[in-house]
Amino acid sequence: MAGEGEKKAVLEMVQADGADEGCVTFVLHDEDHTLGNSLRYMIMKNADVEFCGYTITHPSESKINFRIQTRGGIPAAEPLRRGLNELSDVCQHVLNTFQRPLSFSL
Repeated sequence: MAGEGEKKAVLEMVQADGADEGCVTFVLHDEDHTLGNSLRYMIMKNADVEFCGYTITHPSESKINFRIQTRGGIPAAEPLRRGLNELSDVCQHVLNTFQRPLSFSL
């Protein structure tokens, strides 16, 4: 447990003993379906990803278990990082689009 002044980890990496780096479960704390489903969609667009899915451990807990399995020996952290960056880019594009001043022509 995090002591006073210490930050709790936002992301944990859980890997079975003897498993390769291409098959990893990431635990994202303080997250829910909003991030889980959109991030899963972005990661599954990657051709190197064989499986990507997430579960909510319990409705009263605000964390998700996010599982990624890759092809060709690619570390699972790579598509996670890429998916997070692409999702951030999409969110920024949406913000820029809706914050643009509207011009009306009559």
